[in-house]
Amino acid sequence: MPNSLTIQLVNQTTTPLAYAYITGLALQQNCARVLLKADGAGLYFPPSPPAGKILQPLTEDCAIPLGAPGTTTTVTIPQIAGGRIWFSSGDKKLTFLLNPGGPGGAAALVEPSVLNPTDPNAGVDFTFCEFTLNADQLFANISYVDFVGRLPIALTLKARSDNAVQHVSGMAADGLERVCEALRAQAARDGRPWDKLIVMSKDDGKPLRVLSPTHGEAVGASFAGYFEPLVEAAWKRYCAASAATGGAPQVEKPHQAKIGRGLKGLLGRHQSDQSRPQPEQQQLPAATQQLTINTQAAPGIVAGAVPPGSDELIIAGEKFCRPTTADIMGCNSGPFTTGPSPVRNAIIPRLAAAFQRSCICDVAEHPSHPDTFYRCEPTNHYSRIVHECNLDGKGYAFAYDDVQPDGGADQSGKVNAGNPEEFIVAVGGGGAYAGDRMP
Repeated sequence: MPNSLTIQLVNQTTTPLAYAYITGLALQQNCARVLLKADGAGLYFPPSPPAGKILQPLTEDCAIPLGAPGTTTTVTIPQIAGGRIWFSSGDKKLTFLLNPGGPGGAAALVEPSVLNPTDPNAGVDFTFCEFTLNADQLFANISYVDFVGRLPIALTLKARSDNAVQHVSGMAADGLERVCEALRAQAARDGRPWDKLIVMSKDDGKPLRVLSPTHGEAVGASFAGYFEPLVEAAWKRYCAASAATGGAPQVEKPHQAKIGRGLKGLLGRHQSDQSRPQPEQQQLPAATQQLTINTQAAPGIVAGAVPPGSDELIIAGEKFCRPTTADIMGCNSGPFTTGPSPVRNAIIPRLAAAFQRSCICDVAEHPSHPDTFYRCEPTNHYSRIVHECNLDGKGYAFAYDDVQPDGGADQSGKVNAGNPEEFIVAVGGGGAYAGDRMP
């Protein structure tokens, strides 16, 4: 794996006022905070401000101009963890600030926020994708976990060894408008505040971005109590299963379990696996089935149920209380809080995804096939709509959107290779296309 990588940034917007900003932790510099300078080659390691001095400006220009529409700008990055390529469009550039107390005593970077109305970037048209370049591989993905912006991003990666191409399409140039239209239609159908997730620009009166329902409270869109009926239904189903099987969840022997890429956050990112239920399994009454989860790790396939007299779902000896809507939306609180148990940490993403995608009751075996996602109410319509509006259906719409069956189609919008030869990041959606091929 090279110590650095060249990235082609393509301006597919309709304006020459488009900029990129690249941030991350420099792996070869003790994980010091680093930004690329405006020339796309120089590295800026911001020093920590003095103690008590917060929200200090950068002392270097780190806005990389992307040139006229259709222009390709080449930049070079070192090995970086937790990297982001930010993009902005229009007269307003992004503002990054510094606080003391960063990694290794260096500066802590204050990144743009879509939740704080007083943030200097609140009215800026911006977006980002994520990447890590380390000694093993380049891994990159698009993300809608927090919001959908006006500026779609597409990723194209060609591997050196076999010239294999991976492409993540992103949305077309009018993707945000399509998302807004679908959210308004859903709000009209179910009376929930999906339309309130739309943030309007104070400059032109048009949609600037759409927030994830995880952040709905920031814009007055409360989903309190939304998923509770689904949780109740799941508890009833697997309580019946427990009664039918004597209340003793069984753990199956590992069957073709695979070690994935690692769980997002604590364990990195995981692919997950579960074959689609066999017809004879689908025909069994619900009361004779247990919840089963393929952990794609050493525990293999584990089973669970709600024992009689209990209000906890027990899977492989791990106890899970009823999740609230906030727990399900955020995937990192309540029963979905990770900890020291590798078994629990392997179960959490698959269980959380089953609730997000509202397939927890329809299918007893998880992770399930994508054709089981978002079919019943209540469901995460933000996630459903985001996938529908991406040309290839890919893109992180919630934290564990990379959960999938082994061999199943990727949902997360990622590209990765241990020997990257060519990496293209296009912004604006002007030339968006589907299919694993070069532009």
